[in-house]
Amino acid sequence: MQREKIKKNRWKQLHMYYTYTGFYKFIRDGLKSAFLPTALIVGALFYVHYYVININDALTLLTQRYSDLTIFSVFFASESILGLLPPDIWIAWTKNTDYPILYLALLAILSYLGGVVSYLLGKAMLIIPAVNNFMFNKMSKHIANMRKWGGLLIAVGALLPLPFAMAAMAAGMIKFNFKNFLLFALLRLMRFVVYGFAIYQML
Repeated sequence: MQREKIKKNRWKQLHMYYTYTGFYKFIRDGLKSAFLPTALIVGALFYVHYYVININDALTLLTQRYSDLTIFSVFFASESILGLLPPDIWIAWTKNTDYPILYLALLAILSYLGGVVSYLLGKAMLIIPAVNNFMFNKMSKHIANMRKWGGLLIAVGALLPLPFAMAAMAAGMIKFNFKNFLLFALLRLMRFVVYGFAIYQML
């Protein structure tokens, strides 16, 4: 009974901390800012699918024009450098390959490894003072959030349509424990399972 009470108080304290530090507001604002671009991408895909060219035919054409290695390489580069391109496009691409589940798994692993690269890049920046100062100024908000919320921010970045690469880089810049980072970042794999299932149903 005493243990349950302590546990309940701990959760209450954590809830108060995340409320006070603005974590819930950060999630809400992040999802709002991600909603419009996501809606535009989905809307554009539906428009192209019904009025220009069948998406499945377009993705098949993509597989014929570019090698799998090229497509995977571009994806890995994007996931390693600030997550510039939404991974949903690549998830849709895997459905039209000969081995969709295998390719989806490869995407998930590459995305995870891309986060590791971002972490290491963030840590490497500490070696060069000029670059470090520049990036600290550019990413001051992400770094401040990482110091406040740590692993929880990495988990949120891994699961939700928020900039995972930037969260990973910020973790590296503050020297967040690498082993803990690897554990929290594993949630990135779950994102591809869920999004893959949803996108496969749509196409």
